[in-house]
Amino acid sequence: MSVEEVAALGRAVRSASTVLSHASTAMRNRLLRNVAASLRANEDHILAINREEVSRAGATGLSPVLLDRLTFSPKRYRQMITGVKEVIALPDPVGEVLEKVKRPGGLFIEKIRVPLGAVGIIYEARPNVTVDAAALCLKAGNAVLLRGGSEAVATNRALVALLRDAVVGAGLPPDCVSFIDSTDRADVLAMIQQAESLDVVIPRGGKELISFIRANALVPVIAHGDGNCHVFVDASADLAMAEAIVINAKTQRPSVCNAAEKLLVHKRLATKFVPRIVRRLRDAGVEVLGDDQTRALVPDVVPAADTDWTTEYLAMVIAVKIVDDLGAAIAHINTYGSHHSDAIVTRTARNADKFLREVDSAAVYVNASTRFTDGFEFGLGAEIGISTQKLHARGPMGLRELTSYKWVVRGKGNLRG
Repeated sequence: MSVEEVAALGRAVRSASTVLSHASTAMRNRLLRNVAASLRANEDHILAINREEVSRAGATGLSPVLLDRLTFSPKRYRQMITGVKEVIALPDPVGEVLEKVKRPGGLFIEKIRVPLGAVGIIYEARPNVTVDAAALCLKAGNAVLLRGGSEAVATNRALVALLRDAVVGAGLPPDCVSFIDSTDRADVLAMIQQAESLDVVIPRGGKELISFIRANALVPVIAHGDGNCHVFVDASADLAMAEAIVINAKTQRPSVCNAAEKLLVHKRLATKFVPRIVRRLRDAGVEVLGDDQTRALVPDVVPAADTDWTTEYLAMVIAVKIVDDLGAAIAHINTYGSHHSDAIVTRTARNADKFLREVDSAAVYVNASTRFTDGFEFGLGAEIGISTQKLHARGPMGLRELTSYKWVVRGKGNLRG
């Protein structure tokens, strides 16, 4: 696709966003009900396309992590439909009054939530993002330009066709949802430089993709970062609880960004807990790496290299480190983590509060698995991504994170002296 063609798509999305921003809540919900109904009616068709795509991708040697993300099981497909329904049920953020004040001179000023406008979404492998992103954008009054990964282009193409039909069926312009139907990586560069048509670009993918977009975008970027997530087992932890949380956080779905990649253990518990959890992890099929203190307790653990502490594995691998105390755990997480999701297992309220206060991550947990950092689990219906930056949005990005605001000022002929 040429730069001019990408630019034309951007302009069409911009034009559609103006119409959509004025659509009523009822109209946007009707549109999403159309989407849910169409997805239900076409489930067999979409899953058949996806099976063929997964088979082709497997034959080309696509990594197990990406194959897992690419695969639509019936369960995942129906969860996607459930996500659309949950978005319909959520309150419409557009028009919400965030602040209001009456000034002494008689001006009445309100701060009101409005759509972002034209949103570009760039993502890899996961075809569910096509629907999740579109549903959230549409509900929040935004038109969206989608660019999925080459490995999922056939599934994405079929899903976008359903979305556009649903948009038209609701009486809105088809370009409320648009799609760069190409596998040429040059189209990503063209898309992120459409500063005159796109209000924001939200990338969702690996470190290489995010770094490229941050370095080259002319459009503002809200980035979905790495998930180098930690579980810290404090000295007062309930060991059965800690064991269950570590196993869930690592093995429930290891290919996603909120899976635990590192385990930190307080030295007072190490002798009792480390051999036990290493055995459980190995029984679950996890390769365990460890620092010197961990290897002193379990000698056949693979030595962890310095680079392991910053690595997001997205696989059945975990690195274990024994730390002196809570302060050392917090310092390690803030130094080597990715500011995504980190958890403490403890029975000490003071330690829990300190962890929550001082760990600099988008989501922090006490006595719960990191796997809950997810729009669906947070009650957001779905998510655009999980932002690890601090400007505008942080953590799972739902409806409110897809809005901005404007100041509305009402006067009675007021003049400034």
